[in-house]
Amino acid sequence: MPKRAQKPEEFDSPWKEALHAYLPQFLLFFFPDIQADIDWSRGYEDLDKEFQKIARRAKVGKRLADKLFKVWLMDGTEHWLLIHIEIQGDHEKEFEQRMFDYNAAARQLYNRDVISLSILCDDRPDWRPTTFTYGRWGCRMELTFRIAKLLDHAEKVEELDTSDNPIATLVLAHCKTLETRRDPESRKAWKLRIVRGPFQRNWSKEKVREAFRVIDWVMALPDDLEAEFLDGLDEIEEEGRMEFVTSIERRGFKRGIEEGIRTGLLEAVSGTLKNRFGAAGRRLLPKVRAFADLAALRRFKDFLDTAESLAEVREYLS
Repeated sequence: MPKRAQKPEEFDSPWKEALHAYLPQFLLFFFPDIQADIDWSRGYEDLDKEFQKIARRAKVGKRLADKLFKVWLMDGTEHWLLIHIEIQGDHEKEFEQRMFDYNAAARQLYNRDVISLSILCDDRPDWRPTTFTYGRWGCRMELTFRIAKLLDHAEKVEELDTSDNPIATLVLAHCKTLETRRDPESRKAWKLRIVRGPFQRNWSKEKVREAFRVIDWVMALPDDLEAEFLDGLDEIEEEGRMEFVTSIERRGFKRGIEEGIRTGLLEAVSGTLKNRFGAAGRRLLPKVRAFADLAALRRFKDFLDTAESLAEVREYLS
């Protein structure tokens, strides 16, 4: 029997939401030494507006999953954490330079110490960029940044599945989503197993719902299997005597996810048009916004990545 068509994964928005909600748990999972150095009693600040200025200065476009936070250390000093989630399925040749450009732009704009971290979600075990360097004649500029590789956790299924850290749940969902790209039946089974976990760990109702929201976002299923998944979810809810979400909320989540994906695609296209073709490129945005569905918008984004001239783009949109 041929495999059902699989919806494309949407990783940017779930990771961005998880970073906003679970920064302490995120650092505890991936960078525990950094987590231990921060005074969490003072909270932390999400610096989205500042990051947008940094992205414009770095001229790399807005990356949805990148986040900038202000934190305070135990010694009372203030630091900024620039957390970059590299969601590409393959390595990027200019990734190290992009990390440097972000860091340098932040330093130039705000004169702050910025610590750069990256989570690599690709499937190449040997791709582990950590440094960008340039120089000549005794002059040298270098940025060393820290990375964590999701692939390193792919085999730790039992550990992830029983962890009380919600980031472990997201890592497991992400790894199994990649593993089941060509096997949606298996993805449905894994999705049911993963959403069952919060009940078994006796999480609060709010924590269970937040976990479900992120898992549901990451582990997209074809419509027919989504219906089967919801039947299985009903059984889990009855066992735990707790609703993940109501049917009305589910419809709202779906609309919100689609709107988030569309917004992200439009921002990426806008950045590419501006960076490659300047003001003339930006003037084409009204035609891009007129695309009726996400599939058409995705096709245009893929085309734009390889388009060689503004005339070629105009012809596509005519």
